[in-house]
Amino acid sequence: MTYRVMTVCTGNICRSPMAEIVLRDRFEAAGLDVDVDSSGVSDEEHGNPIDRRARDVLVAHGYAPDGTHRARQVRASELTSRDLVLAMTSQHARALRRLDPAANVVMYRSFDPDAPDDGPEHLLDVDDPWYGGPENFETCLAEIEAAADGVVAYVRDQVGGAA
Repeated sequence: MTYRVMTVCTGNICRSPMAEIVLRDRFEAAGLDVDVDSSGVSDEEHGNPIDRRARDVLVAHGYAPDGTHRARQVRASELTSRDLVLAMTSQHARALRRLDPAANVVMYRSFDPDAPDDGPEHLLDVDDPWYGGPENFETCLAEIEAAADGVVAYVRDQVGGAA
């Protein structure tokens, strides 16, 4: 059975699709059968493609966005069908837990070994690059990449140590 992971941000055009693409790459490299998708807690960007600045920074770092992404809002019914739901911020985590208190919602950056491991949950927020320039998208990608191997290790443990 395929393990299912969802990444979630606000509008589903920057952080969560960036994390989706990075995680797909890492799971494939690890030989793990994982279905990764992304969504947003808001419908404000519904139908829009990944932000061009997010796409540009991904391409610059060797990732290959396929151009098919369209932003969508998460539905409560989806949360129970995901084995792991990765929230980009504490606000996203709270919104997801309200939608489905039983969902396995975890802060994305909690898998970063260098992220704060004590204190308020908001200290694990992935920085929002939307209002900034290219450097903000670089920071966002760096935070996503820093946690990606931890997510892969967690999933590997969950599926019983597969490759």
